[in-house]
Amino acid sequence: MRLLNPDATRERPRAILFDLDDTLYAYRQPHERAMAAVRNKVERSLRVTPAQFDEAFTQARKGVKAMLGETASAHSRLLYFHRTIEILGLSSQPAMALDLEQTYWRTLLTSARLYPGAEDTLIELRAAGLPLALVTDLTAQIQFRKLIYFGIDRYFDVVVTSEEAGVDKVGLRPFEIAAAKLGIGRNDRVWFIGDAECDVVASKQVLNAATFQKVHDRSGHNHLHEGIDGTFHAFTDFRDWARSIVGPA
Repeated sequence: MRLLNPDATRERPRAILFDLDDTLYAYRQPHERAMAAVRNKVERSLRVTPAQFDEAFTQARKGVKAMLGETASAHSRLLYFHRTIEILGLSSQPAMALDLEQTYWRTLLTSARLYPGAEDTLIELRAAGLPLALVTDLTAQIQFRKLIYFGIDRYFDVVVTSEEAGVDKVGLRPFEIAAAKLGIGRNDRVWFIGDAECDVVASKQVLNAATFQKVHDRSGHNHLHEGIDGTFHAFTDFRDWARSIVGPA
């Protein structure tokens, strides 16, 4: 645990907000396995090589994001795969697009694991009497499925997705909705735990939150975002430090 701004982190918070993807669980390796499963299915079913698929998928993803902007649907794997099939010169195939989406998420979920200590941290913070909120991009259905799959849905008092807000976290609205549901404002001390720069900027703009970055290498010093108040690599380190502020569970 590394404190970069001790003055912002020594007061017990009124609430704690969390990001989900690549914060509470590791996303990248499960994503790579999920994409490999999709490539294999495309090669068998559509007679498309992995290289052809990758080129079309990259173009499809960029096109969907450009068209839809900072919205939940811009992250839709269903739209990515549907457009990929079209770019490959094939007619629209809704059944195949749905099959690829299910293959992707099924493989990702079965490959994904919570970071060690993440669930224990949530349990202790709840036991200490702190309201917890999850603020996450992407559509509600898949984010809810992740929470239930990991068995952590019961720890959150509030869950806000960018689908509900109509815009991703960078647009600030998800944090505004979470604050309204929690009954907190800029004068209340709030903590936010995430891994992305947009999380830091948005949570500070809306809530003036003390922000903690989950880093993904052992040094804890890589790719630190401007405005971060603390960093940690292991949730056990964050949990042990938090006890000194919020009190024991």
